[in-house]
Order: sequence, then C-alpha cells, then structure tokens
Amino acid sequence: MTWTWVSGVQGFGTGYAPAADVDEAIRALGAALPGVGQDGVGGEGAEGMRRAFESGALASYEEERRLARLLAEALWPPGLTDQIHQVSARLGRPLIRLQPSPRVAQVPWELLAVGAVKGDGDVRLIDLADIATSVPASLRRPGAASSSSATPDADTASDAVVLVLDPRVPGFRADSQLGSVLGRPGSDPALLSLVQRRLDTGAVVPPVATPAEALRRTDLDRDWLSEVLRRGPRRLMYVGHVSGAPVEGGRSEDVTLHLCCGPRTTGLTEPVRAHRPLSAKDLLLGTLPLRADGVPGAQLWPAPERVALIACESGGDLRFAESFGLASAMIHNGARLVTATRWVLPTSFAFHRLAGLPEAVRPLTDVVIAVDDAHEHPDPVRHLGAWQREQLDRWRTGGRIEHAPLLWAAVTCIVR
Repeated sequence: MTWTWVSGVQGFGTGYAPAADVDEAIRALGAALPGVGQDGVGGEGAEGMRRAFESGALASYEEERRLARLLAEALWPPGLTDQIHQVSARLGRPLIRLQPSPRVAQVPWELLAVGAVKGDGDVRLIDLADIATSVPASLRRPGAASSSSATPDADTASDAVVLVLDPRVPGFRADSQLGSVLGRPGSDPALLSLVQRRLDTGAVVPPVATPAEALRRTDLDRDWLSEVLRRGPRRLMYVGHVSGAPVEGGRSEDVTLHLCCGPRTTGLTEPVRAHRPLSAKDLLLGTLPLRADGVPGAQLWPAPERVALIACESGGDLRFAESFGLASAMIHNGARLVTATRWVLPTSFAFHRLAGLPEAVRPLTDVVIAVDDAHEHPDPVRHLGAWQREQLDRWRTGGRIEHAPLLWAAVTCIVR
C-alpha cells in the first residue's frame, strides 16, 4: 500500500501486509457480514442473515472491537496513523480517499481500531478522519461530468430531487424476495417526515400530494427514470433492491437495480418473472447493442452530481477487477459522488424479527435519513462521517443492536 498527502500537506509513505494476515482478517470479516435474504430475513441466504445477528462479530460490541483490531493490524500502517495525528494537530480533521483493491473492497475502514494497535484504547479511524472511497483510476477522467453525453441541457436543468423509494417490482409480492424494504407505506413517521422536508424545500420527482404517495409506486420504470434524469435534477435517491453478480464470474456489469419495469421493457438483461431488471450494462451501453441507431447509456440516464443507492451491495462493483457496476456506471454517466453500500443490508424488519426490536425502531430508515441529510449538505462526506461517529459513540456506550455497524458501516461515499 502507498499513500501521499495533498492540499498543501507534504508527505508520503508505503506499507505492506503479509498475505496470511490479510487472509485471516478478510475471512473474519466475511464471517461477520450479513447474507442475502428475503426482505433481509427469508429466502436463500437467510441463515447468513440470522448468523450475522445471533453470533456475527458486528452484532456484539466486544466481538466487533476484536474484529476492528484484527483488521487494523493486518491492513493499516501505524506510520500513517502517526502522520494523521500530526496533520490533525495543525490543520484539523483530514479527508482520507481510499482506493481499495477488490480483495479488501468490503472492509469497513471507518471501524479500524487504529488506536488499539498502539495501545491507545478504542480509537477508530473515523475518529481521526473523514473517509471516502475513490473510484478506480479508469473512471477518473477529466471532464467526465461535464461532457455533452452526460449532462442535460441548461435550459431543462432543474432543482428537483428524484426520490425512488421502495418501488414495487412486478411479479413480486411485498413479502417476497424482491418485496418491500421499507414496510407498508404510511407506517413510518420518520420516513414520511423525510419526504415532507423535501416537499417543503423544493420540487420532488415524482410529484406527490402527500408523502405516502412517494412510497411503493408502480410507475417508476427505466423510461420514466430516463425522462426525469434528462431534465437535470440535482439529486437522485434510490432505496430498494440491487441484485449482485458473482465475483468469481468477473462480470460486474451484470449487477442489476430493480425498478417497476415489466418484461417487455427494452433492456440487456433477461426478465425475471414479470420484471426486467435495469443492469449496470444498460446504464453504460444504453441501446447501442440493440439497434443501429442506439443511444449510449450516459445520454439515456445522465446522472446528477449526487446519487444515493441504498440497497444491498450497491457498491459491490469495487469487488471486481474490472469495476463496471452500478456505482461506477453512475460516476461514468456524470455523478461526482455516489453513496452506496459495501455489503447486504438488513432491513428494519430483519431487526424486528431477528433482534426483537420494537416496530417503532427502524434502523434502515435512520440510514436513509442520514444519507438524505448528507446529500443536502455542502460537504456530504464530512456530514455523513459525523453521523457515523455519532452511531459509533452510541455503539460504544450502549452496545445496542440498532446502533451496531451492521448497517451504518456498510455505507460509503464513492467520489470521482
């Protein structure tokens, strides 16, 4: 590993990690992560989700702290921690931009117990710095966000926020594998308040008369999304389902996002029941492979500067040697920042069923609100980091499952 300082700070360094130590740490992390499941509980992978709650290291403070120390000892050079302390003393909290290799793409760097390595107690990396994930170098091309293929006309640009909140996937019931992730519309006051805040401060797409109308809609398909994105909204927030592709297959472009698209919708992936998912390949290639007069994805779905993808492993493309998944596609199509997740997210229903939390406690809603607030802030990375530090403080003092890093440590800001 290598690092260098920028923005007026001089310094650099290198480090290394023995392969056996890295393997041990990554295996321990993998054993702690939630598995894929129906609504975060049932279906294939349900046992992996159950294990994450009942015996996984991220559900117990003492076990999580041991895992955080193991990861820090294997992956983080103490010399860099010393430099961070020196810079912080003079200039305040620095921003770390990490570009992880595929092997360590799921590591929650924020949790690393960098203080424990030197006997400084439970000091985590996020206590010392704000942290963002850098896209692969191949995507950091000059002018990507301002090219004519990825930017709407100035005459049509708007100040709208596009909210795609738990869209109904055709052919799947609310309690099925691609069912509701946020619960019955109107049953979550905090979520309704989020939508109302957006209504009070500007235009919301789709236009709604009441906050509940923004949830579980049936008319949010790829053609609708193309139309609203080409009008130039300032933000896009998607909360729903993402289906990953097997890492061993090496095809990150096959990762799919689930909207309300029926089976006859034009696209590059095969239908599933009565539904055709929208793949990263669609976002990248558009209709170019389908017809002679095809249009590239950046023209069909130009991304606003800030995109949130709150769904299972929505940032999982970083696990592939060739990163062309959903987050990368949004960056390619014009986004400067994509907030995505490193692993499978347990829903609030999973917390209710597997951890016995009362229905009024909704940890996934807390994540959605935190990301929404961050994307409204001038410095979204710093704002989201502050919220994550609050969650870590609650985790340290109370060890309550709703504050466990199972959810909040999965979230990362991917920047160009």
